[in-house]
Amino acid sequence: MRVLGIETSCDETGIAIYDTEAGLLAHCLYSQIKLHADYGGVVPELASRDHVRKILPLIEDALQAAKLTAKDIDGIAVTRGPGLVGALLVGLSVAKSLSLAWNVPMIGVHHMEGHLLAPMLEAKQPEFPFVALLVSGGHSMLVNVKAIGDYEVLGESIDDAAGEAFDKTAKLLGLDYPGGPLLAKLAEQGEAGHYQFPRPMTDRPGMDFSFSGLKTFAANTIRAADNSQQTQANIAFAFQEAVVDTLIIKCKRALKHTQGKRLVIAGGVSANIYLRAQMKRLMASMGGEVYYPDLAFCTDNGAMIAYAGAQRLLAGETTSADCRAMPRWPLDTLAAIEL
Repeated sequence: MRVLGIETSCDETGIAIYDTEAGLLAHCLYSQIKLHADYGGVVPELASRDHVRKILPLIEDALQAAKLTAKDIDGIAVTRGPGLVGALLVGLSVAKSLSLAWNVPMIGVHHMEGHLLAPMLEAKQPEFPFVALLVSGGHSMLVNVKAIGDYEVLGESIDDAAGEAFDKTAKLLGLDYPGGPLLAKLAEQGEAGHYQFPRPMTDRPGMDFSFSGLKTFAANTIRAADNSQQTQANIAFAFQEAVVDTLIIKCKRALKHTQGKRLVIAGGVSANIYLRAQMKRLMASMGGEVYYPDLAFCTDNGAMIAYAGAQRLLAGETTSADCRAMPRWPLDTLAAIEL
């Protein structure tokens, strides 16, 4: 089965074609970073309009890259939520139209399920069950994954997600948008021992996350410090260390709770080099393994949507043409599937 994947949940237009026998055939991505940079964050109306401009040309590019035509597509997978409602509607509208025009089934995919299953695009795939840490700009979540669709949310962010805290702290440091990757780069020049940031919600039981207080602590620290490059690097180092330490502590709790030995880390923040190094060290100490998607599939992309959708289409699941976008959509409401 060849599935066209469409991702338009926020500020990236992702298109891909996945073959359930041959694997990923094509992957095209357009980022709106330059469009939103002047505003210091995503402007929903501008994001929606840009998706309208880019989505059809990218679909044509993907078909051409895969050396296929519309007649070769067996199904369409599209992000239904969560995300910005206007952006979601663009992808859904196109998916519904193509589904009718090409006479193929459509499946609405949960954006976070796409991230969760993104490591399945790699040659070395994790076996079920595993614990997944989903860390992106909008979500921080720990999930006990027993099978596709069989998800138990162990903990999630109650305010700012990890990626959001990275971006907001980067902005406080005067870094350009999007600031998370730039903060991580600046932290490479920082030195340990100059600042001690709190590890939020680690002094109490549970696996929920809260990074708004850490962001406030960073703001106060930045305000009181001098503006030298080294001082900024030291603050970036301490902030990143605090976020990663917090994620490690929560992951360790989740693995002990589930008695698991496999950890999947996905979402935009999973590209962070320091996070990857520390998680590798954690899993080595616990006699387990950690899995990531390729760097190209850490941020929002069509490949993860095509893969997740393909699994559900293979199981006989489809979404009707009158479905609505779901800007808020709890992950643990999804149905489990058997392949």
